[in-house]
Amino acid sequence: MKKRLIFDAHLDLAMNAIEWNRDISRPLAEIRQCERNLEDKPDRGKGTVCLPELRKGNVGLVVATQLARVNESSYGPTTWNSAQQAWAMTQAQLAWYREMEAMGEMVQITDLSGLDKHLALWNDEEIAEGEKPIGYILSLEGADSLVNIDYLYRAYEYGLRALGLSHFGPGRYADGTKTAGRIHPQGLELMKVMGELNMILDVTHLTDGGFNQALDMYEGPLWASHHNVRQLVPNQRQLTDEQIKKLVGRGAVIGGMLDCWALDIRFIDMVSDPWQLDIRLEQLVDHWDHICQIAGNTNHIGIGSDLDGIFGTEQSPWDLDSIVDLQKFEDVLRRRRYSEADINNIFHGNWLRFLRNAWKKV
Repeated sequence: MKKRLIFDAHLDLAMNAIEWNRDISRPLAEIRQCERNLEDKPDRGKGTVCLPELRKGNVGLVVATQLARVNESSYGPTTWNSAQQAWAMTQAQLAWYREMEAMGEMVQITDLSGLDKHLALWNDEEIAEGEKPIGYILSLEGADSLVNIDYLYRAYEYGLRALGLSHFGPGRYADGTKTAGRIHPQGLELMKVMGELNMILDVTHLTDGGFNQALDMYEGPLWASHHNVRQLVPNQRQLTDEQIKKLVGRGAVIGGMLDCWALDIRFIDMVSDPWQLDIRLEQLVDHWDHICQIAGNTNHIGIGSDLDGIFGTEQSPWDLDSIVDLQKFEDVLRRRRYSEADINNIFHGNWLRFLRNAWKKV
């Protein structure tokens, strides 16, 4: 049976390659074996994503990130002491994407013609799986690394097409997850430039106040690349019913994420065990169901897995060993009485429709 095409709207590929020093062009078993004796990060030897696995899972399109925060009082993954250092890290990540393009492993997609060409390639059954590059749309997760607003023009020139203003904690342009701040004045100015460039605003990681500012002020396309439902997992990182209604009203798509703490309120990072709590892929469908009940259809949900986003199998549903297992959602959705059209919407159709609507203005 032919696998359905999957569009995953959130993968931190370059972060894993550069900061984790993972050669994700290699098979997953080799990567895990290489990391078997490393203890510097909790997910060593437990990764779920690499380019060969993306191909096996028919994940032909992804939103791939650049990520570098600025916080002079905090150390940790993706965190730097100056905007210039953060910018330099994003440029190292960009260089990795360019190397993958040179190897024929990936191809950057920045417009509708590129999107159509890539879809035609992935739908061509005469081309072997291993010969198909992974198409990626470049997104900046958190704007901290933009030294000033003029840097956004530079980023757009090299293909940046989506941008989230914040990540975790206080930010230079907007405060993010685990804070109660808002979008800062320079963040409001940044959104004006984004609108000029018709860039996609990613509302993921905004505070509640920042979310309201963004929805009120930004007139360009917006999505929530990796977000679940607060009604089911009541913490600030998830979307409220009112926020979901606003996103639906703007034609946005919401990508469901697979980090266990976003699926089940009982899960505690680096403490809980997905097996013991019986956290399964199907729990994401509960979140999708909730959004569909609000929207009245399946047109606003998709996959934004965030797999290997500073976690691995230790913090993923127990029935997921690699990103190939996203294909298991087909059987789950069938059991939950989703139609063929619904499944195609969720796997790729909604994201593709969103991009066609967003990019037709360019």
